Amino acid sequence: MTDTTALEAAAFRRLLKHLNTDRTDVQNIDLMILAGFCRNCLADWYREAAVEAGIAMDKEQARGMIYGMPFAEWKAQHQRDATPEQLAAFKVAQERHG
Repeated sequence: MTDTTALEAAAFRRLLKHLNTDRTDVQNIDLMILAGFCRNCLADWYREAAVEAGIAMDKEQARGMIYGMPFAEWKAQHQRDATPEQLAAFKVAQERHG
């Protein structure tokens, strides 16, 4: 029998590497526009899973796990200000993803 948890964990680690190493050019707002979630959402889900498992974790700790570094550091290195076009697309996406 296959250990699906190990496979899911491996896929999750690959997703994080892809987002945080291979594609740092993809901004969170772009992810939100296209997929309705971003790196911060992953951090929120990670923290919620930790809390459900009885592990105390705050928002910054969870973001550090997802980004692989403190969020402020990642933001300073990789995050750009959203363009007016991105903000407009985000507003439309929020209504769509509701």
